[in-house]
Amino acid sequence: MFTGIITALGTIESASGTGDLHARIACPFDPAAIAIGASIACSGCCLTVVDRGGAAGAAWFAVDISGETVARTVPGRWQPGTRLNLEPALRLGDELGGHIVTGHVDGVGRTLSVEPVGDSRRLAFAAPAALAPCLAAKGSITIDGVSLTVNEVADDADGSCHFTVNIIPHTAEVTTLGQLAAGDAVNLEIDVLARYLMRMQALRG
Repeated sequence: MFTGIITALGTIESASGTGDLHARIACPFDPAAIAIGASIACSGCCLTVVDRGGAAGAAWFAVDISGETVARTVPGRWQPGTRLNLEPALRLGDELGGHIVTGHVDGVGRTLSVEPVGDSRRLAFAAPAALAPCLAAKGSITIDGVSLTVNEVADDADGSCHFTVNIIPHTAEVTTLGQLAAGDAVNLEIDVLARYLMRMQALRG
């Protein structure tokens, strides 16, 4: 489990394979504190550490990325040079600063616009129809691993929706969200409670 509070930015150094991928990610962590088998959320996707090395502040860790994960996340995301939002798994006793995040990407959204609002930024995103019923004003959403509060939601005629969030200067600086532009794709994870409610409604027919 995660909180959606990003602790570092990483960069994919290498990625190889067809279907399933093996990737090495550079990060500013201490490799001695990265356990083999540990979970790290990479731009919203929970991945398992299979190797690590380097030095404190200039470390790296390796992960295996299944074909299912590649198919469900932003197309082209797992390419060398891509910057990733990183968050190690939540430990008992850690502060729950964002909201409960599973690291399971529910769908891919698209950035519609980025507008300055004072010192902050107002970002608008399009979400697919399958996720539209699970988005609500003042509810939680995870965008590329970042826990955010939905400001507004508007439904579209085709069943999809678009929604807005605000990010403060700190969030823009310490995550990849500060580099988003119109047209960029993002990983979306709906609130875990909304996921179960959606399943319950589906079973009711």
